[in-house]
Amino acid sequence: MKKEQDHINNNEFRIWQQVVQACCQNDRAAQEKLYRHFFPIMERMVLRHTQDEDKIIDILNDGFLRVFQKIHLFSWKGSFEGWIRRIMYHSISNYFRKKNSDLKFLLYEDHVTEPSTNENHSLYYQDLLKLVEKLPEKHMRVFHMYAIEGFSQKEIAEQMDMNPNTCRWYLSEARKLLQDAYNSKILKDYNEAG
Repeated sequence: MKKEQDHINNNEFRIWQQVVQACCQNDRAAQEKLYRHFFPIMERMVLRHTQDEDKIIDILNDGFLRVFQKIHLFSWKGSFEGWIRRIMYHSISNYFRKKNSDLKFLLYEDHVTEPSTNENHSLYYQDLLKLVEKLPEKHMRVFHMYAIEGFSQKEIAEQMDMNPNTCRWYLSEARKLLQDAYNSKILKDYNEAG
C-alpha cells in the first residue's frame, strides 16, 4: 500500500512539474489545468475573508495572475499549494489595503456583534500582523495557518499532530486575544483623540 501511495505521489509530482514548466512558457492549456485544479481551493480561502462575489472574483483573478507571473520563481523547495496560498493571501491583503478597508475580517470571522466601522478606528495589515505576532506561539501558529494560509481546522490538527478539538480551542482563544487587543487599540486611539 505504501509503495502504491508513493508511486501515485511521484506520478502526481511529475505531472505538476510538467504543468509548472508549461506554465512558465505561457502554455494556456497548462495554465487552465492549474487554474481549474486550484480555483476551488483558493475560493474557499477567499470566502473566509469576504462573501461579496465581486470581491471574490477580483481577488482570485489578481491572485492567479500573480501566480502565472511568478511561477518561474517556484523552486519545489516546499508545497506548491502552500506557495499559491501565500500569493493568494497577499492578493487578499492587497485588495483590502487598496480599497482602504481594514483587516478586521480576520479577527471577526465568527463574531456576533459588528465592530466599529469608523475609519479612525481601522486596523490595517501591519497592525494586525503585529498583534498576531504577540500571541503565544501555538495560538499564533494555529491562527496564522487558518486565517492567513487558509488551512482548514482538520488540516491544521493533522499538521500540528493535535486533536481537532484542541485546534479549535487554540483558534478560538487566538481570536479572543486578538479581539481584546483590537478593542484595546480602539479605546487607546479614542482616548488619545479625545
